Amino acid sequence: MSKRSGLVLVTGANGFVGSYLCSEIINRGARVRVALRTPNLKQKAFDFSVVGQIDEQTNWIEVLCGVDVVIHLAARVHVMEDDARDPLAEFRRTNVAGTENLARQAARAGVRRFVYVSSIKVNGETTDGVSKFSETDIPNPQDPYGVSKWEAEQALHRVAAETGLEVVIIRPPLVYGAGVKGNFAQMLKVLARGIPLPLASVNNRRSLVYVGNLVDALIMCATHPAAVGQTYLVSDGEDIATPDLLRQLGNAMGHPARLLSCPQSLLKLAGRMTGKADQVERLLGSLQVDSSKIRRELGWMPPFALQEGLGQTARSPEPR
Repeated sequence: MSKRSGLVLVTGANGFVGSYLCSEIINRGARVRVALRTPNLKQKAFDFSVVGQIDEQTNWIEVLCGVDVVIHLAARVHVMEDDARDPLAEFRRTNVAGTENLARQAARAGVRRFVYVSSIKVNGETTDGVSKFSETDIPNPQDPYGVSKWEAEQALHRVAAETGLEVVIIRPPLVYGAGVKGNFAQMLKVLARGIPLPLASVNNRRSLVYVGNLVDALIMCATHPAAVGQTYLVSDGEDIATPDLLRQLGNAMGHPARLLSCPQSLLKLAGRMTGKADQVERLLGSLQVDSSKIRRELGWMPPFALQEGLGQTARSPEPR
């Protein structure tokens, strides 16, 4: 990406991926504008606009002025305990209607390309007993978040067909890196405290994507002519079992993982009894993606190996 790429609008710039993405776009010599829901002094170094709630009513006219590419990260994200009265309706409001509204206004404003960060949840929740997820799979979202992401993809394809807007869709698996939040951050905290984990007998395979690799893929998809109209699954390209993931992180932190053996049936029972069945399943189950399409069609290769990404994550200032 260079200055010739024009102005890039990044939504969700305050988030984990967004902060990395904005910095990398600038490092590569292009201009970036960030769209924020609320004012944030951390973004004062950027050209930024406050757009408020993202839904079908959001006015993007001024924000889109002069923009060549939109990279849309902002979303109502998946949460373990959603207290919304109608979660699917809330996800649809932001992730479907909000995305389609932005895309249609972008097309009217003369934006050339729209890169959308979807989710591997569009494919499904697990590859236990089946082959790796790929772009040719029949979508099988299992929760309101995944459904909303799939519906947003379909809406974007409609907008592209009606307006000529160049749409590219990325479905990442779990994204990690320094500053990561959620379950990955909790795992780092447990390792730092030396708490024993009953996961030594787990024999699964998980695909992950380091934030530096995802950002590199997003920038390529914003510029490569062959990416137009395509959907890509992106990963580090090296799958890993949960025990090995814990060992690599623990060693990099200087806190070797303390792993104990325990039957998986007991772990699943404990998950159901504590209301954490989904979290336990992520530790025990497999989720593998085939990211060969983006490598084949765009010549993309992840700039960071899995081990390097895990090391940089583990050596962040403090477990979060």
